[in-house]
Amino acid sequence: MTLLVALVAVTAQAQTYPSRPLRLVVPFPPGGSTDILARALSQKLGEGLAQPVVIDNRGGAGGTIGSEAAAKAAPDGYTIMMGHLGTLAVNVAIYKKLPYDPVKSFAPVALMAMVPSVLVVNPSLPVTSAAELIAYAKANPGKLAYGSGGSGSTSHLTTEYFKLATGTDILHVPYKGVGPMLTDLVSGQLSMGLNGAPAVMPHVNSGRLKALAVSSLTRLPSLPNIPTLDESGVKGFEANGWYGIVAPAGASREIVLELNVEIRRALGTSELRTRLDAEGAIPAAGTPEAFAAFISSEIARWGEVLKKAGIEPQ
Repeated sequence: MTLLVALVAVTAQAQTYPSRPLRLVVPFPPGGSTDILARALSQKLGEGLAQPVVIDNRGGAGGTIGSEAAAKAAPDGYTIMMGHLGTLAVNVAIYKKLPYDPVKSFAPVALMAMVPSVLVVNPSLPVTSAAELIAYAKANPGKLAYGSGGSGSTSHLTTEYFKLATGTDILHVPYKGVGPMLTDLVSGQLSMGLNGAPAVMPHVNSGRLKALAVSSLTRLPSLPNIPTLDESGVKGFEANGWYGIVAPAGASREIVLELNVEIRRALGTSELRTRLDAEGAIPAAGTPEAFAAFISSEIARWGEVLKKAGIEPQ
């Protein structure tokens, strides 16, 4: 009889989920691509679930603080996290003692979007193309500085990959999030950046930053006149960031599937697709299984990039 009561209770809980607001952990401060995309998704996701989805920014240590908090949350479907390339695929090779496991600590729900980066410079830098920037960097080794959202962040990895591909020596200045970094880039304290499109688009559109190239193999619809790095002479260069939703490991299959369905529904709405297009993001939702396989492949891919770039675990 006790077992029957328990089964009825579990069934009732599944049928009423969600019965209260959800918390969407963003393991970075406001202003970066992770935060921008999380806020864009949260509104539509909340509409579909008929419950608010509240953003909880937990920045610090390259996303590890927020990721650890999400991993240790109750696996009841009321805490989810906006993961990305750094937190789910790269941090395992960046940090010697990572307080969570990108594979074992989470239940993948859905990939949300692929996000190319945009190579931008402060307008005061005397270059007008990616080729000119590369030539300038080679003529002035160690004198240019780029900012990132922190060690292991997408901006850090993408730029190190760029340095490796172009044979340039550019100083890395890590920040506690992309937002603070962009403030210094716009003010001229930094020379350049290779950052996710959502974070830099407002500054490019306003003229505060100059876009030279994008990191995808095809041009962005939102920046049709900006060439790819491949077109600019860095043949075969492709380094896209990506973002997706995960829940703490142990979340029930039913809850994961319900969240997956609602995320895919949200990404199919014209409002969210238009918003993502304006941010330079490409919708990419699929099944939880496809997202899990993708995370594993990205861990392997970027582990090799880090080895070639000589980036040692901290």
